[in-house]
Amino acid sequence: MKLKKDSIVYDVGAGTGSVSIEMARVADEGFVDAIEKDNSAIDLIECNKRKFATPNIVTISGMAPSAFAGLPTPTHAFIGGSSGNMDSIVGTLLELNPDIRIVINAVTLETIGEITEIIRKYRFSYSEIVHLSSSKARDLGKYH
Repeated sequence: MKLKKDSIVYDVGAGTGSVSIEMARVADEGFVDAIEKDNSAIDLIECNKRKFATPNIVTISGMAPSAFAGLPTPTHAFIGGSSGNMDSIVGTLLELNPDIRIVINAVTLETIGEITEIIRKYRFSYSEIVHLSSSKARDLGKYH
């Protein structure tokens, strides 16, 4: 993500806050807005924020992109979940800061396809898709 010490980061779909915590440690002179719609996850973010001493995380309860209203302009965004709003989230982030650096986590092949379409639609000057996978092999005749 190329975070700096003073980065202002949106963690969209923050879940338990594990990514927020790691980003907050790097951007220790900035802050991370952890945006999450699930109230039980909000409680976990708050618990983990205390446990890992990351006071520069601000927990935001709400659905992106409407939850961005009134927040400081981000320099970076990590999208861990979009609840089907990926296009409007990315569009709003680009309206807030045309030079923002966005990283999107994809679990499904459909999300990778959606990301590819978004890259085309918004004509990013630079994009990179990194696919990581894990496999388990077993003998199948002379193959694995």
